[in-house]
Amino acid sequence: LSPTWFLSIIQNEFRNGKIDLESTMKLLEKLQMPFDFAHVKHVFKKTVDKRKVPTINMEDFRAIYRTIVHRPEFHERFRVYSANGKTLADNELTEFLRKEQYETESCESIALEIILKYEPIEEVRRRRQLSFEGFVRYMSSEDCSIFKSSHRTIYQDMNHPLCDYFISSSHNTYLVSDQLIGPSDLWGYASALLKGCRCLEIDCWDGSNNEPVVYHGHTLTSKISFCSVIQVIDKYAFVASEYPVVLSLENHCSPKQQEVMADYLEGILGDKLLTSTVGGTAMSQLPSPEALKFKILIKNKKVGTIEEGMLRRNVDSHGETGEVSDFENMSDEDEADEKTPLYPKSDSSKRKSDYVPSTPPQKKAKVKKVKIAIPLSDLVIYTKSERFVSFEHSLAHQQFYENNSIGEVRARKFVKHSAKEFVSHTSRFITRIYPKGTRATSSNYNPQEFWNVGCQMVALNFQTPGVQMELQDGKFLDNGGCGYILKPEFLRNRNSTFTPHDVGRYSRPMSLSIRLISGHQLPPSTLSKTNKADPLVQIEIYGVPEDQAKKKSSVIKSNALSPRWDETFSFNVQVPELALIRFCVEDEISLVTNEFLGQYTLPLLSLRKG
Repeated sequence: LSPTWFLSIIQNEFRNGKIDLESTMKLLEKLQMPFDFAHVKHVFKKTVDKRKVPTINMEDFRAIYRTIVHRPEFHERFRVYSANGKTLADNELTEFLRKEQYETESCESIALEIILKYEPIEEVRRRRQLSFEGFVRYMSSEDCSIFKSSHRTIYQDMNHPLCDYFISSSHNTYLVSDQLIGPSDLWGYASALLKGCRCLEIDCWDGSNNEPVVYHGHTLTSKISFCSVIQVIDKYAFVASEYPVVLSLENHCSPKQQEVMADYLEGILGDKLLTSTVGGTAMSQLPSPEALKFKILIKNKKVGTIEEGMLRRNVDSHGETGEVSDFENMSDEDEADEKTPLYPKSDSSKRKSDYVPSTPPQKKAKVKKVKIAIPLSDLVIYTKSERFVSFEHSLAHQQFYENNSIGEVRARKFVKHSAKEFVSHTSRFITRIYPKGTRATSSNYNPQEFWNVGCQMVALNFQTPGVQMELQDGKFLDNGGCGYILKPEFLRNRNSTFTPHDVGRYSRPMSLSIRLISGHQLPPSTLSKTNKADPLVQIEIYGVPEDQAKKKSSVIKSNALSPRWDETFSFNVQVPELALIRFCVEDEISLVTNEFLGQYTLPLLSLRKG
């Protein structure tokens, strides 16, 4: 530790001799290293324990700094490459980058960048060297993130048709807790959009004074006005990503209020709203995310074809309605076995239409005609909601701009019994999966099983934390977090014979070796007074069934500050293109229970070596 450099930064604070905990924290921030308050407080307390006054002198501060910053595992690496044990010359750093970080191109210029960016001691920086202080700062920085830096920006081809992408999608976006009595909140929409979500669900019902409202029908969740939802979407749609947003309307409104909805969509969204086909795209395939940048698409039932709607564009069609066939008592996304009213209002016994018949979906439900207001229908261009009948039916009759919503229970049966047909279907048509209605607490299903067959919109309850949302967040870190990820070729190719259960010739096996070295400043256990935890790490692979794997480290007793494992784990992955890797840190409380401390999930192919 260069005494002069260190002193020059800290001595001013010690002009009165001693400092307290708050000043210690401020001084550590000045030294530009990531510190966790709980850990600093703990080390500080240990230092002042025997004293009457809770303050420390300069020597104490140096000791605290070293305890937290000078990690032995960094020292060991540093000493391997530093001839004099004090600094790394630029050629020594270059060697480190080649051997340890697997950098292949322009190591010399990367080394120089690192020195200029991270070396805090000016004289060392001038000599084009890196001190241990600089090395620690580099090793603790984003530049050493396990996530490939090239995947932090948009690097995939964005000119394929929409159905060739996985699309970040949310279910019941207006809820911020559970589905029965929880609040509906505009923040649900803003926060989903800020996380890069590109498909939002809006559950619309007739409200008083001819104002449509958004809430979870037949439940006690609160109501928000449709108008305010569209205003929030207008404001936040393109903050996190420039690529198109799809508004999936679950529409229970009368034609009169559907017209009000159409007026709001056009009036508030203006030019952002897609109201006609995109120039240059053949009317035989969906346009690309690139062609639809900064556009908002409406997904709803539609009367007739796109062409018929376009011809009406300049004609005032207020007051006109059309009819589409639908099954009795089911909205666009209900299935008889999946969406019974969860929380019937007291008068539902009088209103037969609230109840969904319990016939399984294969039995012919009675067909009824649903009235759709023409002004709303004509706003649907490339995302027309079409009831799913069967894979054969879709292949024979479905248009490229028609999309299906399939409930998780039914979709899971297809994955199990007709995966090849499912993959063939999703190579042609956008398919949205949604959670079953009986998940009253807004719990989620595992999205991986539906990504495995190429479903584009696997809708999750964004408001519900847990492994499922962690997989969603991890997958969509890829491609710059823009909410669109190009599907692997075998899920885009219409002649593909890929299935998740039998990957056959589509396997591109990869052997993965992970060395778990150490942890640093882990969140202390909530059950511990002494800032301790007994941490262990689980490393999990999510992917096609044969790639699913889970390995567990040993437990390090009572050390949340700097647990050290030095264990190696190996995995063989058959379909790396679909795999996610999840690191989960837990505190072992007893032989049967662990407390969750933190996790990080990312696509396997976004994992950096080094």
